[in-house]
Amino acid sequence: MSGYIYFTGEQKERANSVDLVDFLQRQGEKLLPSGRDKRLARDRSITVRGNRWYDHSAQEGSYAIDLVKRLYNLSFPEAVSLLLGGEQGVEYRQHSKSSESEQRKPFVLPLAHTDMRRVFAYLIKQRCISREVLSEFARERLLFEDAEYHNAVFVGFDEKGIARHAHKKSTATGSSFRINVEGSNPVYSFHYISKNPYPHTLFVFEAPIDLLSYISLHPQNWKNASYVALNGVSEQPILNLLKLYPQLDHVILCLDHDAAGIEATERIYDILMEHGQFAVGQAQSKYKDWNEDLKAQHGFTPIPAEEHPQLLLRDELCEEISKFTWEYQGTDCSVDVFRKTLQNCRGNPQQRKNALVELAGLSVLAAAKEYKRISYCRDLSTVESRLKYSFKAYQNRGRLENKLSDIGNFLMPLFSCSQIETQSEKKSRGESFEQLASECLKGAVLAELSIQKAAEKKQKQGGLCLS
Repeated sequence: MSGYIYFTGEQKERANSVDLVDFLQRQGEKLLPSGRDKRLARDRSITVRGNRWYDHSAQEGSYAIDLVKRLYNLSFPEAVSLLLGGEQGVEYRQHSKSSESEQRKPFVLPLAHTDMRRVFAYLIKQRCISREVLSEFARERLLFEDAEYHNAVFVGFDEKGIARHAHKKSTATGSSFRINVEGSNPVYSFHYISKNPYPHTLFVFEAPIDLLSYISLHPQNWKNASYVALNGVSEQPILNLLKLYPQLDHVILCLDHDAAGIEATERIYDILMEHGQFAVGQAQSKYKDWNEDLKAQHGFTPIPAEEHPQLLLRDELCEEISKFTWEYQGTDCSVDVFRKTLQNCRGNPQQRKNALVELAGLSVLAAAKEYKRISYCRDLSTVESRLKYSFKAYQNRGRLENKLSDIGNFLMPLFSCSQIETQSEKKSRGESFEQLASECLKGAVLAELSIQKAAEKKQKQGGLCLS
């Protein structure tokens, strides 16, 4: 699609009012039930309802046009055209604004079955969870079997002992059904608060079965700690518990060992560190999650862990940057050198990546030189280490072109300083060069991802031709 396309205000409003469930399903997307919302199967941090969406990992959301741009890497006119049916003459269902005024159903726990045989059989035989642990949670009314479908029901109580949340998980063999009971308050998701009055740790998991699996793997004195399952990746249940129970002075994030879990861990870690009132750590399962670790211990074949592709590339690219800084320590880090290197970002994807690595290296060298001028305690190796470990995959989204534009806008003000500078101004400029290095590293990661994606596409096309 090329050329300028004019859309009227009415057309833009109609595009933004498209019912996202209807649209996404007709694009072949798989949607999963999540209370009153639907969750995108290929990115479970994104939920949709009506014409609105929300990314719980990035903590941002909007209307239909922005989501289509994001999911399919489209420009604004391309996204609007697709939502309006494009050249196919497809008309997507419009979200009715009157549905927003629907009354939220009051939260009601499902009717409990007379026993828990199916739940215990499922959780013990198929999930390998300790019978003693299950019995304790059942005694605390945190777990029961529903009467209608024999689902396992994981209950979340508020500080007054009133049930506010329930998560249902099917016990049928091979079923992946799971859903929050309508009306559940996500702040009070499934959790166990220790009766230990002394300062202790809160362990955080994505799902109730992960929580129970971790305790089964680490049964010694488990009641001296507290635990919460987020039923997703929202930080709200953690913040609520930390507010309610001051004895929780340490948080260990135990989210899934996959790309989504790693990004959620990064994001929640940053949020908790901003509060600064408690220590925050991380624990990672050997396999995909703690239940896979537990099942492996009992002879089952586990689902393997998945490393985050951006973090793997970060490590490789930081090595390249380190080699550059070692080889070019005497390089003149003038504005002309930066400008010339920035111009190379206009080439093909490989040239872009190489130029961004060089820009990152130049920025690291410039930062180290600024700190050396004021005898500040950040040498070259420290700046390189800070570059590597400050990189967060959840913060590196969007299009490479936008990142390159940001880098260009960020670069020029660094060389517009006055001749006479104070110590604090020099330190600030060193930190700005560090920030520039960080943006260049993010851009290099995006460039390498685009190179790999193009290679995979070419390989697939080659395979199709051979067949």
